[in-house]
Amino acid sequence: MKRGLHVVTLAVADLQRAVTFYRDGLGLATEGIIGSEYPPTPQTPGGETAMFPLEGGLILSLYPAGELAKDAGVPADAIGGTGISLGHVVPERDDVDAVLREAELAGGTVLGVAHERPWGIYSGYFRDLDGHLWEVLSFLPGSGPDADG
Repeated sequence: MKRGLHVVTLAVADLQRAVTFYRDGLGLATEGIIGSEYPPTPQTPGGETAMFPLEGGLILSLYPAGELAKDAGVPADAIGGTGISLGHVVPERDDVDAVLREAELAGGTVLGVAHERPWGIYSGYFRDLDGHLWEVLSFLPGSGPDADG
């Protein structure tokens, strides 16, 4: 069996607010909130979620934090603070700055100033409305996974 990463699910405090951020603020395509026909009960998670198909077949999924905890069978305080960042590679250095501006205009928090790293990238970070950390990066000429070397 081939292994891979196919879906990244982010726990969110307010599903509609998160959909607005990613769809309207960052321009990601989605059908919107689906699964409303499966309401939560105290014992079972609800089905409301939003999915954003991304390049390469990866799906970004948004799921209410309490429902994710219920679905995984963990306490609500176990959801969040995972110590990861999500990376978004863009073609050009100017695109890094453009995505950071989009995130900020949509209500996200840009962290510091984008800058070049000695290992061949230009990048900057932002946090979405639920505190998820994103790195936006562009490979500098002559570096990156397709560079000869």
